[in-house]
Amino acid sequence: MTNNAFLRRRTVLGAIAVCPILARSSAVWGQTLSDRPLRFILPMAAGSVGDALARGMTSHLTQALKRPVVVENLPGAGGMTGTAQLVRAPADGSALALVSTSHVINPFVFKAMPYDPIKDVTPITVIGKSMMVLVVNPAVPAQNLAEFVRLLKASPGKLNYGSSGNGGVTHLPAEMFHREAGVSARHIPYKGLSAQVTDIIAGVVEYGFVPVGVAVPQLKAGKRRALAVTGAVRSPMLSQVPTIKEGGLASYVYEPWLAIIGPAGLTATQTQSLYGDVRTTLEQEEMRTMMDAQDMTPVTMTPKETATYFRSEMAAYGALANYAGLRAE
Repeated sequence: MTNNAFLRRRTVLGAIAVCPILARSSAVWGQTLSDRPLRFILPMAAGSVGDALARGMTSHLTQALKRPVVVENLPGAGGMTGTAQLVRAPADGSALALVSTSHVINPFVFKAMPYDPIKDVTPITVIGKSMMVLVVNPAVPAQNLAEFVRLLKASPGKLNYGSSGNGGVTHLPAEMFHREAGVSARHIPYKGLSAQVTDIIAGVVEYGFVPVGVAVPQLKAGKRRALAVTGAVRSPMLSQVPTIKEGGLASYVYEPWLAIIGPAGLTATQTQSLYGDVRTTLEQEEMRTMMDAQDMTPVTMTPKETATYFRSEMAAYGALANYAGLRAE
């Protein structure tokens, strides 16, 4: 064999030996996360409970990820405006979104959606659950839930209740309450929680369901009266207020949640890495204190558990939406 032939043979054999190494390396590189700043998309308005928690997470999440985190508020269309941005983002860990229960309710409210809430996202984790409180304007004569149910039954369809939007997280607890209690009222949907809260205080609508953390200041000021909370147990922030279950509706529990998602296509390795960084962030004492202040109970769900939970919640809310006769917009 000539020297040139021998060299050519060595070169070919060397290339064959290196190819598997390159293939393995490419697979590993494909599973690593981007080192670009993280877009933390919030499909909700500034000043909301989710917004406050997300902004509180920012500095700790920056440390965990070892790269900057940029919060983007993109509210609108029940959260779809922001989530649509998330699903179009690269599947490399450069974008996450904090979504609420509306994420699995929207398919029953809107005629067309720009994404599939199950197939087009990668669930990372549910971070916490909260509850609502049923509040009435002080002019409403009922002093407790039983009296309020009797009032509604005596005046079917005559009282007004407000929500932050059709099919939203403050609308469905009211529909669930009406179903369980066998009562009816007129629904007044608002474009956001602030307008709903303002009109309950002003007496434009007689009642509504609002987040506990939002309601407490007005309750202390005597601007509203709390009749019951929607959780399985009483709220630590309103320990004197009974649950709706205690008020006589034994099967009633409504606990809206917040969850972090990524775009579809994240690998198991990427997803697990992001999950670990988020959990590290939420375990900080400052975050625990902040969640307590928002009446949010921390939840630990793995990505797989979160995916299963999304599907079960979607089925449950689909049944409620069908009962309530929600109309797609």
